[in-house]
Amino acid sequence: MTKHLMTALVMAIALPAAIVQAGAVTQCGPRADIIKALGDEFHESEAGRGLINPNTVLEIFVSIQGSWTVLASDTHGQSCILSVGQGWDSPSIKAALPGA
Repeated sequence: MTKHLMTALVMAIALPAAIVQAGAVTQCGPRADIIKALGDEFHESEAGRGLINPNTVLEIFVSIQGSWTVLASDTHGQSCILSVGQGWDSPSIKAALPGA
């Protein structure tokens, strides 16, 4: 990951703003509250995650209808919504097997 991308992600986590997706969820808040709202309001569940740094996890939530949300969650139980959208596509990843 480039330093510019890392800086952008850190800034996005630190900057408060209104959520782009409609609903009662705020941009940053307790992780449990945000995840509950994503499930209740948008039927999204966790599709994957990865470490940004030792203190922050990037999480992707998607719904069957194709909506998606990207969160950054810290070790203190706080999460910030980094991005939301529609049209998520999850093609199956196939192992490279001989003759496949």
